[in-house]
Amino acid sequence: MSDSGYTRLLLAMASGATLALSFPNYNLSLLAWGSLALLVLASYRARPARAPLYGFVHSLVFYPVCLTWIATVVHQYGDVPRAIAAGLVLLMAIAGGIISALFSWGVALASKRGPGWACMLAPFLWVTLEFLRTHLKRQRVWKAAIVTTAVLIFVAMGGSYFVPQSHARFVAHLVQTNFPQSYIYPPDWMAQHVADLDQLEQISIDSANQEPGLIIWPEVPAPFTTQDRAFMGRAEGIARDSGVDFLVGVEDWKENAAQKWIATNSATLLAPSGRRLFTYDKIHLVPWGEYVPLRHLLSFAGKLTADIGDFTPGNVYQVGKLPGGRFAVFICYEAIFPNEVRRFAANGAELLINMSNDGWFGRSAAPAQHLMMARVRAVESRRWLLRDTNNGFTVDVDPYGRTIAALPTDIRSELNAPFDFRADRTPYVRYGDWFAWACVMASIAILGVAVAQTSR
Repeated sequence: MSDSGYTRLLLAMASGATLALSFPNYNLSLLAWGSLALLVLASYRARPARAPLYGFVHSLVFYPVCLTWIATVVHQYGDVPRAIAAGLVLLMAIAGGIISALFSWGVALASKRGPGWACMLAPFLWVTLEFLRTHLKRQRVWKAAIVTTAVLIFVAMGGSYFVPQSHARFVAHLVQTNFPQSYIYPPDWMAQHVADLDQLEQISIDSANQEPGLIIWPEVPAPFTTQDRAFMGRAEGIARDSGVDFLVGVEDWKENAAQKWIATNSATLLAPSGRRLFTYDKIHLVPWGEYVPLRHLLSFAGKLTADIGDFTPGNVYQVGKLPGGRFAVFICYEAIFPNEVRRFAANGAELLINMSNDGWFGRSAAPAQHLMMARVRAVESRRWLLRDTNNGFTVDVDPYGRTIAALPTDIRSELNAPFDFRADRTPYVRYGDWFAWACVMASIAILGVAVAQTSR
């Protein structure tokens, strides 16, 4: 690799751009397999003092191209000026750039011993740094990268033929409520939307009468609270008139140990009798959306924090019972945390249900990206996944990540979603992040040997 800084910068920029373009809504997924090879090339035999720059530049391109929707949401619903909203995305890029810089630095150090060391370290180090992020001679390099990419492309294109078929014995009715998104609800909201609620009630009851099965509504898309007797009376009526269990997203109010009233973002299951059988309180809340981190230290932020209400996080990975097996619910962006969802399966959940309200993001890339990550949770635990949202994407995913059925976006309708219960446990459910920890240890070992050999 030429030591030209301009060439390396161009490779780093191309790496960030191609990785971003592999995500929705660009959907050029094959680019992902080569994007990191470009970053390895940019870092190969670079001077250690300069190598971190290439990883940093990679992220400075990747984040703004892939996550433009974050600035849109912050501006539209947080009443934040566009420049400040864009600045938040830039801050994310800078934070991500620090992690990517470590990748380039590590590859540069390892490559001093030869291209084989760089290629051996790269996958382990990338997984290590992704794991960290979750909890906060040229010709030879080209040959290794092209060969690796070819193998991965073959698996991506032909691997589906070897995936087993899944068979379903049950059906659920996923109701897409399609309410307009708002962060302020007037006191008479329920009265204003009587016709909408009547329609949703009829859709729910009719679908269950035609084919009995669990009814699911999404994460609270409206002021649905357990304190509102009008809403709870309607919810109990849906369960009684349909004769099946009804799972619905609510804002739940309860007294804590200090006898103070707290609000939780919850999912509650009502029996056909109308009795509450199960409640899960969302554990992993959205910072700046459902609570303000260190609010007492951010009083200067004024408007930015004033409109954000604080939910109280739950602390139990709750598993409930349905006719036929056990289930668990995770809410909204909890779907992006593998180890969080794994705990439900480890606790005995045989079916996964993801409630979400992605209406905040419009038709940006965010809902599609959210769906992609949720599908991976089904594969990791080898469970059926029923994903119900306010306005899309509402889908039925089999234990191998295939979308079995889906509703169009931005409509009010119901999806007949076949599913089954599975009790087998994957290595990930049994042992958790052992692979990521192994990558951490391998990265440390390879880097240690490379640095020791270089310093002799």
